Amino acid sequence: MAKKKDAAAMTFADRVIDFNKHVHFTGKLPAGIRIMNPFREDENIIPISSTFYKKFYDDYNTRHLILGINPGRFGGGVTGIPFTDTKRLKNECGIPYTGKETHEPSSVFVYDVIKAFGGVEAFYGKIYINSMSPLGFTSVASNRKEINYNYYDSKELTDAVYDFIVENVRTQIALGVYTDVCFCFGTGKNEQFLRKLNDKHGFFGKIVALEHPRFVMQYKSKTKQVYIDKYLEAFSEVMDVL
Repeated sequence: MAKKKDAAAMTFADRVIDFNKHVHFTGKLPAGIRIMNPFREDENIIPISSTFYKKFYDDYNTRHLILGINPGRFGGGVTGIPFTDTKRLKNECGIPYTGKETHEPSSVFVYDVIKAFGGVEAFYGKIYINSMSPLGFTSVASNRKEINYNYYDSKELTDAVYDFIVENVRTQIALGVYTDVCFCFGTGKNEQFLRKLNDKHGFFGKIVALEHPRFVMQYKSKTKQVYIDKYLEAFSEVMDVL
């Protein structure tokens, strides 16, 4: 039997991979809502995501944390890597993928920011992205099509996953991130929820909210560069940006 690594000897990548292997929601969800755990639903996700983290996070560096909402069906729900669809996984991260190709607008914007930051190695060397809920949710629309669902879309779901989210934020911090500033994807409900959570638990010294990548791509695509510049300015206040 392989001996488990001592926690102090684990790299950032090792910690994330271990988290991904064990993350699980055991609570009861509201009727009509399904949990989406790609790490348990697809045997290829752990190897794919582990390759990513070993490539970009296999060190002992501390990083700043970005918290999104929860994974979507075409990004983290397919690759196991937040805001990384299969196109970006192959073309930007250089990691082979042979399954069904996915395209997520949020991923497009995030990787535009990453390019402006200085590239994947520079960005991931300083920043770690996860979400308030590390697992996604779906519901079934009137046309019987499965659609993404956010943890804040109903009070019933928010209440059901509240403790799960609190524990997840604690776990993300323990991976090895700075707690002076946490960046938040979303200037609406995600920001409001995170600020209330932070006021209660004192996780971070400061919350810096940025427009969600999906919002930018859906409503502000013509002025996308404005938001890329805003991201870089926010990052530059707490870290070196190339």
